[in-house]
Amino acid sequence: MKLVVFDVDGTLVDSQHLIVAAQGTAFAENGLPAPSRAESLSVVGLSLPQAFRRLVGDDGPVAALSESYKRAFNALRLDPDYEEPLFPGMGELIARLHARDDVRLGIATGKSRRGVDHLVAFNGWEGWFSTTQTADDAPSKPDPAMLNQAMAEAGVGPSATVMVGDTSYDMAMAVAAGAAAVGVAWGYHPPGALFGAGAVTVVETATALGDLFRDPAER
Repeated sequence: MKLVVFDVDGTLVDSQHLIVAAQGTAFAENGLPAPSRAESLSVVGLSLPQAFRRLVGDDGPVAALSESYKRAFNALRLDPDYEEPLFPGMGELIARLHARDDVRLGIATGKSRRGVDHLVAFNGWEGWFSTTQTADDAPSKPDPAMLNQAMAEAGVGPSATVMVGDTSYDMAMAVAAGAAAVGVAWGYHPPGALFGAGAVTVVETATALGDLFRDPAER
């Protein structure tokens, strides 16, 4: 049995426009200049408190920014002009892996539980994931707690677990948990940063990612 754990933002879904817009609103509400787009995207993958500490420091209004961001993000998500589309091929890949008897699926994300529940329901994935770990449940990446809990819930050890993500935080979390780290090149951190954090490989497309998990019967 293999456990394949996916990050969400930048790996499964393209949410950068929502993230940047919500951060801009949060900073404006708190009387602060908005970070640049690059700065906003550099903290994707961290929990909200960790992300805002990176942006404003420990002495900044981290809690207020986090609450403002959550309100703004949830409001934007209801706006029909804003979407969180799946990256090309990722929906099909999740469906193929879900259909396998020898694969269990998981999620480990800096998103809230509410955000993950929305994603799962919107895509018709209810019951597809053996484990879902969020920023509400565990310390922020790259702490391995999320992945350790995912493996415990799925009943799969590190040697049979793969973490798929787009940031160095995902890769470092996998390494710390003893799991394999697979990077995707379409997200927020460049391939060099992913390899530097411990990725065993970085794929360019969902098709290439699927090839890593091809059913032995298809080979």
